[in-house]
Amino acid sequence: MTTKVVKGSAWTLLGQMGPMAVSLITTPFVIRMLGTEGYGVVALISLLPAYLTFADLGMGLASTKFGSEAFASGNRNKEADIVKTACLIALTIAIPIATAIFIFSGVLASLLNVPERLHSDASVALKFASVSLVFYLLNNIVNTPQLARLRMDINTLVNAASRVLGLIAVPIVIFLDGGLAGAVFALTAANVIAFVFHLVVSGRLNPRLFEFSIDRDAARPLLKFGAAMTVSGIAAVLLTHIEKLVLTKQTSVEQLAYYSVAFTLSNAAMLFGVSMAQSIVPAFSQLLSPEKRSELLTLYTRTLRIGLFGFLPMVAILFVIARWFFALWAGPDFGVESTVPFYILLCGLIFNLNAYVPSGLILASGRSDVFAKLYWIELFPYILLTAILTDRYGAVGAATAWSLRTIVDAVAFFWLARRVCGVTLNSRQVLGQLAVSVAVLSVPIIFAVFVAKFGDRTNVAVLLVSLAIYAALMWKWILKSDEKRWLITRFSR
Repeated sequence: MTTKVVKGSAWTLLGQMGPMAVSLITTPFVIRMLGTEGYGVVALISLLPAYLTFADLGMGLASTKFGSEAFASGNRNKEADIVKTACLIALTIAIPIATAIFIFSGVLASLLNVPERLHSDASVALKFASVSLVFYLLNNIVNTPQLARLRMDINTLVNAASRVLGLIAVPIVIFLDGGLAGAVFALTAANVIAFVFHLVVSGRLNPRLFEFSIDRDAARPLLKFGAAMTVSGIAAVLLTHIEKLVLTKQTSVEQLAYYSVAFTLSNAAMLFGVSMAQSIVPAFSQLLSPEKRSELLTLYTRTLRIGLFGFLPMVAILFVIARWFFALWAGPDFGVESTVPFYILLCGLIFNLNAYVPSGLILASGRSDVFAKLYWIELFPYILLTAILTDRYGAVGAATAWSLRTIVDAVAFFWLARRVCGVTLNSRQVLGQLAVSVAVLSVPIIFAVFVAKFGDRTNVAVLLVSLAIYAALMWKWILKSDEKRWLITRFSR
Protein backbone atom coordinates (compact mmCIF):
# COMPACT_ATOMS: atom_id res chain seq x y z
CA MET A 1 0.00 0.00 0.00
CA THR A 2 2.91 2.35 0.71
CA THR A 3 4.12 1.94 -2.86
CA LYS A 4 0.65 2.73 -4.21
CA VAL A 5 0.40 5.83 -2.03
CA VAL A 6 3.86 7.08 -3.02
CA LYS A 7 3.17 6.38 -6.69
CA GLY A 8 -0.23 8.05 -6.49
CA SER A 9 1.23 11.03 -4.64
CA ALA A 10 3.95 11.36 -7.26
CA TRP A 11 1.38 11.38 -10.05
CA THR A 12 -0.75 13.94 -8.26
CA LEU A 13 2.30 16.10 -7.60
CA LEU A 14 3.40 15.96 -11.23
CA GLY A 15 -0.13 16.81 -12.31
CA GLN A 16 -0.16 19.88 -10.09
CA MET A 17 3.36 20.96 -10.95
CA GLY A 18 2.52 21.01 -14.66
CA PRO A 19 -0.26 23.60 -14.34
CA MET A 20 1.84 25.46 -11.78
CA ALA A 21 4.71 25.69 -14.27
CA VAL A 22 2.31 27.00 -16.92
CA SER A 23 0.93 29.48 -14.39
CA LEU A 24 4.43 30.73 -13.63
CA ILE A 25 4.82 31.48 -17.33
CA THR A 26 1.40 33.02 -17.99
CA THR A 27 0.92 35.02 -14.76
CA PRO A 28 3.50 37.74 -15.60
CA PHE A 29 1.66 38.39 -18.87
CA VAL A 30 -1.67 38.54 -17.04
CA ILE A 31 -0.28 40.99 -14.46
CA ARG A 32 1.17 43.26 -17.12
CA MET A 33 -1.95 43.21 -19.34
CA LEU A 34 -4.51 43.69 -16.57
CA GLY A 35 -2.40 45.78 -14.22
CA THR A 36 -1.85 45.11 -10.54
CA GLU A 37 -5.45 45.96 -9.56
CA GLY A 38 -6.97 43.91 -12.37
CA TYR A 39 -4.83 40.91 -11.46
CA GLY A 40 -5.84 41.30 -7.82
CA VAL A 41 -9.54 41.15 -8.83
CA VAL A 42 -8.99 38.03 -10.96
CA ALA A 43 -7.08 36.39 -8.10
CA LEU A 44 -9.92 37.19 -5.72
CA ILE A 45 -12.68 35.87 -8.00
CA SER A 46 -10.68 32.77 -8.95
CA LEU A 47 -10.70 31.82 -5.28
CA LEU A 48 -14.51 31.61 -5.25
CA PRO A 49 -14.57 27.78 -5.49
CA ALA A 50 -12.10 27.63 -2.59
CA TYR A 51 -14.25 30.02 -0.55
CA LEU A 52 -17.33 27.85 -1.16
CA THR A 53 -15.97 24.30 -0.99
CA PHE A 54 -18.52 23.63 1.76
CA ALA A 55 -21.31 24.15 -0.81
CA ASP A 56 -21.16 20.45 -1.74
CA LEU A 57 -22.20 19.50 1.82
CA GLY A 58 -18.93 17.64 2.23
CA MET A 59 -19.81 15.16 -0.51
CA GLY A 60 -16.38 15.26 -2.14
CA LEU A 61 -14.62 13.66 0.82
CA ALA A 62 -17.67 11.64 1.83
CA SER A 63 -17.88 10.05 -1.61
CA THR A 64 -14.15 9.26 -1.56
CA LYS A 65 -14.32 7.67 1.89
CA PHE A 66 -17.44 5.54 1.45
CA GLY A 67 -16.77 4.81 -2.22
CA SER A 68 -13.29 3.52 -1.33
CA GLU A 69 -14.75 1.29 1.38
CA ALA A 70 -17.33 -0.12 -1.07
CA PHE A 71 -14.64 -0.76 -3.67
CA ALA A 72 -12.42 -2.48 -1.08
CA SER A 73 -15.32 -4.83 -0.24
CA GLY A 74 -15.85 -5.61 -3.95
CA ASN A 75 -19.29 -3.98 -4.16
CA ARG A 76 -19.24 -1.96 -7.39
CA ASN A 77 -22.97 -1.35 -7.36
CA LYS A 78 -22.74 0.33 -3.98
CA GLU A 79 -19.71 2.35 -5.07
CA ALA A 80 -21.58 3.74 -8.09
CA ASP A 81 -24.71 4.46 -6.05
CA ILE A 82 -22.65 6.36 -3.48
CA VAL A 83 -21.18 8.61 -6.19
CA LYS A 84 -24.58 9.36 -7.74
CA THR A 85 -26.23 9.94 -4.38
CA ALA A 86 -23.40 12.28 -3.35
CA CYS A 87 -23.80 14.26 -6.60
CA LEU A 88 -27.54 14.68 -6.01
CA ILE A 89 -27.01 15.85 -2.43
CA ALA A 90 -24.31 18.31 -3.50
CA LEU A 91 -26.45 19.83 -6.25
CA THR A 92 -29.32 20.57 -3.86
CA ILE A 93 -27.09 23.13 -2.11
CA ALA A 94 -24.60 24.12 -4.81
CA ILE A 95 -27.18 25.25 -7.38
CA PRO A 96 -29.05 27.69 -5.05
CA ILE A 97 -25.73 29.19 -3.90
CA ALA A 98 -24.46 29.54 -7.48
CA THR A 99 -27.78 31.11 -8.51
CA ALA A 100 -27.54 33.68 -5.71
CA ILE A 101 -24.00 34.62 -6.79
CA PHE A 102 -25.16 34.95 -10.40
CA ILE A 103 -28.05 37.24 -9.50
CA PHE A 104 -26.26 39.41 -6.94
CA SER A 105 -22.85 39.56 -8.66
CA GLY A 106 -22.93 43.37 -8.77
CA VAL A 107 -23.53 43.61 -5.05
CA LEU A 108 -20.71 41.15 -4.37
CA ALA A 109 -18.31 43.19 -6.50
CA SER A 110 -19.03 46.20 -4.30
CA LEU A 111 -18.60 44.21 -1.09
CA LEU A 112 -15.23 42.93 -2.32
CA ASN A 113 -13.98 46.52 -2.62
CA VAL A 114 -13.46 46.24 -6.39
CA PRO A 115 -12.38 49.59 -7.93
CA GLU A 116 -15.21 51.43 -9.68
CA ARG A 117 -13.63 51.21 -13.13
CA LEU A 118 -13.48 47.40 -12.85
CA HIS A 119 -16.88 46.97 -11.23
CA SER A 120 -18.80 46.00 -14.38
CA ASP A 121 -16.22 43.45 -15.55
CA ALA A 122 -15.99 41.99 -12.07
CA SER A 123 -19.77 41.53 -11.98
CA VAL A 124 -19.73 39.56 -15.25
CA ALA A 125 -16.73 37.55 -14.04
CA LEU A 126 -18.60 36.58 -10.88
CA LYS A 127 -21.45 35.23 -13.02
CA PHE A 128 -19.01 32.96 -14.85
CA ALA A 129 -17.45 31.96 -11.53
CA SER A 130 -20.86 30.88 -10.18
CA VAL A 131 -21.17 28.37 -13.04
CA SER A 132 -17.59 27.23 -12.51
CA LEU A 133 -18.35 26.56 -8.84
CA VAL A 134 -20.97 23.89 -9.64
CA PHE A 135 -18.68 21.94 -11.97
CA TYR A 136 -15.72 22.31 -9.61
CA LEU A 137 -17.71 20.68 -6.81
CA LEU A 138 -19.00 17.88 -9.06
CA ASN A 139 -15.47 17.12 -10.27
CA ASN A 140 -14.47 16.26 -6.70
CA ILE A 141 -17.27 13.69 -6.53
CA VAL A 142 -17.36 11.99 -9.92
CA ASN A 143 -13.63 11.21 -9.72
CA THR A 144 -14.30 8.83 -6.78
CA PRO A 145 -13.82 5.61 -8.83
CA GLN A 146 -10.38 6.88 -9.85
CA LEU A 147 -9.38 7.71 -6.26
CA ALA A 148 -10.79 4.47 -4.83
CA ARG A 149 -8.55 2.49 -7.20
CA LEU A 150 -5.65 4.85 -6.46
CA ARG A 151 -5.54 5.60 -10.20
CA MET A 152 -3.99 8.96 -9.58
CA ASP A 153 -2.41 8.82 -13.03
CA ILE A 154 -5.81 9.08 -14.72
CA ASN A 155 -7.18 11.61 -12.24
CA THR A 156 -4.02 13.68 -12.64
CA LEU A 157 -4.09 13.70 -16.42
CA VAL A 158 -7.70 14.89 -16.50
CA ASN A 159 -7.18 17.63 -13.92
CA ALA A 160 -3.81 18.78 -15.25
CA ALA A 161 -4.80 18.85 -18.92
CA SER A 162 -7.95 20.90 -18.29
CA ARG A 163 -6.17 23.34 -15.97
CA VAL A 164 -3.32 23.83 -18.44
CA LEU A 165 -5.81 24.59 -21.20
CA GLY A 166 -7.52 27.15 -18.98
CA LEU A 167 -4.26 28.80 -17.92
CA ILE A 168 -3.02 29.06 -21.50
CA ALA A 169 -6.37 30.46 -22.62
CA VAL A 170 -6.39 33.25 -19.99
CA PRO A 171 -3.67 35.53 -21.45
CA ILE A 172 -4.93 34.80 -24.98
CA VAL A 173 -8.46 35.89 -24.07
CA ILE A 174 -7.14 39.02 -22.31
CA PHE A 175 -5.00 39.86 -25.35
CA LEU A 176 -8.14 39.60 -27.50
CA ASP A 177 -9.77 42.27 -25.29
CA GLY A 178 -11.68 39.79 -23.16
CA GLY A 179 -10.57 41.57 -20.00
CA LEU A 180 -10.78 40.07 -16.55
CA ALA A 181 -14.29 38.71 -17.30
CA GLY A 182 -12.85 36.77 -20.24
CA ALA A 183 -10.06 35.44 -18.03
CA VAL A 184 -12.56 33.99 -15.56
CA PHE A 185 -14.63 32.58 -18.45
CA ALA A 186 -11.56 30.66 -19.68
CA LEU A 187 -11.07 29.12 -16.23
CA THR A 188 -14.79 28.23 -16.10
CA ALA A 189 -14.58 26.45 -19.45
CA ALA A 190 -11.63 24.43 -18.12
CA ASN A 191 -13.75 23.19 -15.19
CA VAL A 192 -16.55 22.15 -17.53
CA ILE A 193 -14.10 20.22 -19.73
CA ALA A 194 -12.65 18.50 -16.65
CA PHE A 195 -16.13 17.41 -15.55
CA VAL A 196 -16.89 15.80 -18.92
CA PHE A 197 -13.65 13.84 -18.92
CA HIS A 198 -13.98 12.79 -15.26
CA LEU A 199 -17.46 11.48 -15.97
CA VAL A 200 -16.32 9.48 -19.01
CA VAL A 201 -13.24 8.03 -17.30
CA SER A 202 -15.02 7.12 -14.06
CA GLY A 203 -17.83 5.59 -16.10
CA ARG A 204 -15.34 3.29 -17.80
CA LEU A 205 -13.86 2.23 -14.47
CA ASN A 206 -17.34 1.53 -13.11
CA PRO A 207 -19.96 1.32 -15.92
CA ARG A 208 -22.76 1.21 -13.34
CA LEU A 209 -22.14 4.91 -12.81
CA PHE A 210 -24.28 5.56 -15.89
CA GLU A 211 -27.23 3.59 -14.58
CA PHE A 212 -29.98 5.65 -12.99
CA SER A 213 -30.13 4.62 -9.34
CA ILE A 214 -29.91 6.29 -5.95
CA ASP A 215 -29.03 4.47 -2.73
CA ARG A 216 -31.27 5.87 -0.01
CA ASP A 217 -29.45 3.82 2.61
CA ALA A 218 -26.18 5.48 1.58
CA ALA A 219 -27.66 8.96 1.91
CA ARG A 220 -27.76 8.89 5.69
CA PRO A 221 -24.06 8.09 6.35
CA LEU A 222 -23.08 10.45 3.54
CA LEU A 223 -25.08 13.26 5.10
CA LYS A 224 -23.83 12.50 8.60
CA PHE A 225 -20.21 12.59 7.50
CA GLY A 226 -20.79 15.48 5.10
CA ALA A 227 -22.71 17.61 7.59
CA ALA A 228 -19.74 17.68 9.94
CA MET A 229 -17.44 18.41 7.00
CA THR A 230 -19.72 21.27 5.94
CA VAL A 231 -19.72 22.80 9.41
CA SER A 232 -15.95 22.49 9.57
CA GLY A 233 -15.64 23.53 5.91
CA ILE A 234 -17.27 26.91 6.50
CA ALA A 235 -14.82 27.62 9.27
CA ALA A 236 -11.92 26.11 7.30
CA VAL A 237 -12.56 28.35 4.30
CA LEU A 238 -12.58 31.42 6.54
CA LEU A 239 -9.47 30.24 8.36
CA THR A 240 -7.65 29.57 5.09
CA HIS A 241 -8.66 32.66 3.14
CA ILE A 242 -10.07 35.29 5.51
CA GLU A 243 -6.77 37.17 5.58
CA LYS A 244 -7.16 37.90 1.85
CA LEU A 245 -10.61 39.38 2.33
CA VAL A 246 -9.51 41.39 5.38
CA LEU A 247 -6.42 42.61 3.53
CA THR A 248 -8.54 43.77 0.58
CA LYS A 249 -11.07 45.51 2.84
CA GLN A 250 -8.54 47.25 5.09
CA THR A 251 -5.95 48.15 2.47
CA SER A 252 -6.46 47.66 -1.29
CA VAL A 253 -6.56 45.11 -4.10
CA GLU A 254 -3.01 46.22 -4.89
CA GLN A 255 -1.84 44.91 -1.50
CA LEU A 256 -3.83 41.74 -2.20
CA ALA A 257 -1.92 41.35 -5.48
CA TYR A 258 1.42 41.50 -3.62
CA TYR A 259 0.19 39.01 -1.06
CA SER A 260 -1.36 36.76 -3.72
CA VAL A 261 1.94 36.47 -5.57
CA ALA A 262 3.68 35.42 -2.33
CA PHE A 263 0.85 33.02 -1.52
CA THR A 264 0.96 31.56 -5.05
CA LEU A 265 4.57 30.46 -4.66
CA SER A 266 3.99 29.09 -1.15
CA ASN A 267 0.89 27.36 -2.49
CA ALA A 268 3.11 25.69 -5.09
CA ALA A 269 5.04 24.12 -2.24
CA MET A 270 1.77 23.16 -0.59
CA LEU A 271 1.03 20.97 -3.59
CA PHE A 272 3.42 18.39 -2.14
CA GLY A 273 1.17 17.93 0.87
CA VAL A 274 -2.05 18.09 -1.14
CA SER A 275 -0.78 15.44 -3.55
CA MET A 276 -0.10 13.10 -0.65
CA ALA A 277 -3.44 13.84 1.03
CA GLN A 278 -5.42 12.84 -2.05
CA SER A 279 -3.83 9.39 -1.95
CA ILE A 280 -3.73 8.71 1.78
CA VAL A 281 -7.42 9.29 2.54
CA PRO A 282 -8.65 6.42 0.30
CA ALA A 283 -5.64 4.31 1.31
CA PHE A 284 -6.31 4.77 5.05
CA SER A 285 -10.02 4.09 4.42
CA GLN A 286 -9.13 0.63 3.08
CA LEU A 287 -6.93 -0.23 6.10
CA LEU A 288 -9.29 0.52 8.98
CA SER A 289 -10.22 -3.09 9.77
CA PRO A 290 -8.52 -4.59 12.88
CA GLU A 291 -6.66 -7.24 10.86
CA LYS A 292 -4.95 -4.48 8.83
CA ARG A 293 -3.95 -2.41 11.87
CA SER A 294 -0.21 -3.04 11.52
CA GLU A 295 -0.28 -2.05 7.84
CA LEU A 296 -2.16 1.13 8.77
CA LEU A 297 0.46 2.09 11.38
CA THR A 298 3.29 1.40 8.92
CA LEU A 299 1.68 3.55 6.26
CA TYR A 300 1.08 6.37 8.76
CA THR A 301 4.67 6.34 9.98
CA ARG A 302 6.23 6.21 6.54
CA THR A 303 4.11 8.94 5.03
CA LEU A 304 4.99 11.16 7.98
CA ARG A 305 8.68 10.52 7.47
CA ILE A 306 8.34 11.36 3.79
CA GLY A 307 6.67 14.62 4.73
CA LEU A 308 9.07 15.58 7.50
CA PHE A 309 12.32 14.93 5.66
CA GLY A 310 11.20 15.23 2.05
CA PHE A 311 9.82 18.76 2.25
CA LEU A 312 12.70 20.42 4.11
CA PRO A 313 15.06 20.77 1.10
CA MET A 314 12.24 22.29 -0.95
CA VAL A 315 11.61 24.91 1.75
CA ALA A 316 15.31 25.82 1.83
CA ILE A 317 15.40 26.22 -1.96
CA LEU A 318 12.35 28.49 -1.91
CA PHE A 319 13.89 30.69 0.78
CA VAL A 320 17.01 31.20 -1.31
CA ILE A 321 15.34 31.97 -4.65
CA ALA A 322 12.32 33.97 -3.42
CA ARG A 323 13.52 37.58 -3.77
CA TRP A 324 15.19 37.03 -7.12
CA PHE A 325 12.21 35.02 -8.42
CA PHE A 326 9.55 37.59 -7.51
CA ALA A 327 11.50 40.44 -9.09
CA LEU A 328 12.06 38.52 -12.32
CA TRP A 329 8.64 36.90 -12.48
CA ALA A 330 6.21 39.66 -11.49
CA GLY A 331 8.34 42.81 -11.51
CA PRO A 332 10.65 44.81 -9.21
CA ASP A 333 7.79 46.04 -7.00
CA PHE A 334 6.77 42.47 -6.23
CA GLY A 335 10.39 41.59 -5.44
CA VAL A 336 10.24 44.25 -2.72
CA GLU A 337 6.67 43.80 -1.46
CA SER A 338 6.12 40.03 -1.76
CA THR A 339 9.37 38.59 -0.39
CA VAL A 340 8.93 39.19 3.35
CA PRO A 341 5.31 37.90 3.39
CA PHE A 342 6.57 34.84 1.53
CA TYR A 343 9.28 34.15 4.12
CA ILE A 344 6.66 34.29 6.86
CA LEU A 345 4.27 32.04 4.90
CA LEU A 346 7.04 29.46 4.52
CA CYS A 347 7.43 29.25 8.31
CA GLY A 348 3.81 28.18 8.59
CA LEU A 349 4.06 26.02 5.48
CA ILE A 350 6.63 23.74 7.12
CA PHE A 351 4.01 22.76 9.70
CA ASN A 352 1.13 22.75 7.24
CA LEU A 353 2.78 20.27 4.88
CA ASN A 354 3.21 17.70 7.62
CA ALA A 355 -0.31 18.08 9.01
CA TYR A 356 -1.90 16.38 5.98
CA VAL A 357 -1.04 12.88 7.22
CA PRO A 358 -2.70 12.98 10.67
CA SER A 359 -5.66 14.97 9.29
CA GLY A 360 -6.05 12.40 6.48
CA LEU A 361 -6.15 9.57 9.00
CA ILE A 362 -8.77 11.35 11.10
CA LEU A 363 -10.92 11.88 7.99
CA ALA A 364 -10.55 8.27 6.89
CA SER A 365 -11.68 7.20 10.37
CA GLY A 366 -14.94 9.06 9.85
CA ARG A 367 -14.32 11.63 12.58
CA SER A 368 -15.08 14.69 10.48
CA ASP A 369 -16.75 16.22 13.56
CA VAL A 370 -13.28 16.75 15.03
CA PHE A 371 -12.50 19.31 12.34
CA ALA A 372 -15.75 21.16 12.93
CA LYS A 373 -14.99 21.56 16.63
CA LEU A 374 -11.36 22.57 16.12
CA TYR A 375 -12.02 25.08 13.34
CA TRP A 376 -14.89 26.84 15.05
CA ILE A 377 -12.90 27.14 18.27
CA GLU A 378 -10.10 28.80 16.28
CA LEU A 379 -12.22 30.97 13.99
CA PHE A 380 -13.11 34.07 16.01
CA PRO A 381 -9.74 34.48 17.75
CA TYR A 382 -8.12 34.09 14.33
CA ILE A 383 -10.34 36.72 12.70
CA LEU A 384 -9.49 39.15 15.51
CA LEU A 385 -5.77 38.39 15.21
CA THR A 386 -5.91 38.79 11.41
CA ALA A 387 -7.73 42.12 11.63
CA ILE A 388 -5.19 43.52 14.10
CA LEU A 389 -2.07 42.32 12.27
CA THR A 390 -3.35 43.21 8.80
CA ASP A 391 -4.40 46.69 9.88
CA ARG A 392 -0.94 47.38 11.31
CA TYR A 393 1.36 45.53 8.92
CA GLY A 394 -0.60 44.94 5.69
CA ALA A 395 0.50 41.89 3.69
CA VAL A 396 3.15 41.01 6.27
CA GLY A 397 0.49 40.94 8.99
CA ALA A 398 -1.78 38.74 6.84
CA ALA A 399 1.06 36.27 6.29
CA THR A 400 1.90 36.24 10.01
CA ALA A 401 -1.69 35.48 10.99
CA TRP A 402 -1.92 32.64 8.44
CA SER A 403 1.34 31.04 9.59
CA LEU A 404 0.46 31.20 13.29
CA ARG A 405 -2.87 29.53 12.59
CA THR A 406 -1.33 26.70 10.53
CA ILE A 407 1.19 25.99 13.30
CA VAL A 408 -1.62 25.65 15.84
CA ASP A 409 -3.54 23.39 13.42
CA ALA A 410 -0.57 21.08 12.87
CA VAL A 411 0.04 20.59 16.58
CA ALA A 412 -3.67 19.93 17.12
CA PHE A 413 -3.89 17.37 14.29
CA PHE A 414 -0.98 15.30 15.61
CA TRP A 415 -2.46 15.31 19.10
CA LEU A 416 -5.94 14.41 17.81
CA ALA A 417 -4.62 11.60 15.60
CA ARG A 418 -2.98 10.08 18.64
CA ARG A 419 -6.08 10.45 20.79
CA VAL A 420 -8.75 9.55 18.22
CA CYS A 421 -6.92 6.91 16.15
CA GLY A 422 -4.35 5.63 18.64
CA VAL A 423 -1.29 6.20 16.43
CA THR A 424 2.05 7.09 17.97
CA LEU A 425 5.56 7.93 16.82
CA ASN A 426 9.03 7.57 18.28
CA SER A 427 9.03 11.33 18.75
CA ARG A 428 12.38 11.60 20.54
CA GLN A 429 14.31 9.98 17.69
CA VAL A 430 12.38 11.87 15.00
CA LEU A 431 12.83 15.22 16.74
CA GLY A 432 16.57 14.62 17.05
CA GLN A 433 16.87 13.80 13.35
CA LEU A 434 14.71 16.80 12.48
CA ALA A 435 16.81 19.19 14.59
CA VAL A 436 20.03 18.16 12.84
CA SER A 437 18.35 18.40 9.41
CA VAL A 438 17.06 21.90 10.13
CA ALA A 439 20.50 22.98 11.34
CA VAL A 440 22.11 21.84 8.08
CA LEU A 441 19.51 23.46 5.82
CA SER A 442 19.26 26.70 7.80
CA VAL A 443 22.74 27.81 6.63
CA PRO A 444 21.69 28.79 3.06
CA ILE A 445 18.55 30.41 4.48
CA ILE A 446 20.65 32.64 6.76
CA PHE A 447 22.88 33.57 3.82
CA ALA A 448 19.89 34.41 1.60
CA VAL A 449 18.05 36.50 4.20
CA PHE A 450 20.83 38.25 6.13
CA VAL A 451 23.99 38.03 4.01
CA ALA A 452 22.67 39.25 0.65
CA LYS A 453 25.89 41.22 0.01
CA PHE A 454 27.68 37.96 -0.85
CA GLY A 455 25.60 37.78 -4.04
CA ASP A 456 23.31 35.23 -5.62
CA ARG A 457 26.10 32.92 -6.80
CA THR A 458 27.45 32.49 -3.29
CA ASN A 459 23.95 31.80 -1.98
CA VAL A 460 23.43 29.12 -4.62
CA ALA A 461 26.80 27.54 -3.86
CA VAL A 462 26.04 27.42 -0.13
CA LEU A 463 22.62 25.93 -0.91
CA LEU A 464 24.10 23.16 -3.08
CA VAL A 465 26.69 22.24 -0.43
CA SER A 466 23.99 22.12 2.28
CA LEU A 467 21.74 19.94 0.09
CA ALA A 468 24.62 17.54 -0.56
CA ILE A 469 25.33 17.26 3.18
CA TYR A 470 21.63 16.77 3.86
CA ALA A 471 21.38 13.99 1.24
CA ALA A 472 24.32 12.17 2.82
CA LEU A 473 22.76 12.62 6.26
CA MET A 474 19.48 11.17 5.03
CA TRP A 475 21.14 8.10 3.56
CA LYS A 476 23.48 7.35 6.45
CA TRP A 477 21.33 8.17 9.48
CA ILE A 478 17.67 8.86 8.75
CA LEU A 479 16.55 6.31 6.14
CA LYS A 480 15.90 2.78 7.38
CA SER A 481 17.35 -0.27 5.63
CA ASP A 482 14.04 -1.33 4.07
CA GLU A 483 13.47 2.24 2.83
CA LYS A 484 16.90 2.23 1.20
CA ARG A 485 16.13 -1.07 -0.52
CA TRP A 486 12.80 0.32 -1.72
CA LEU A 487 14.46 3.44 -3.15
CA ILE A 488 17.17 1.42 -4.88
CA THR A 489 14.56 -0.87 -6.42
CA ARG A 490 12.34 1.97 -7.62
CA PHE A 491 15.19 4.01 -9.13
CA SER A 492 16.75 0.97 -10.80
CA ARG A 493 13.41 0.31 -12.50
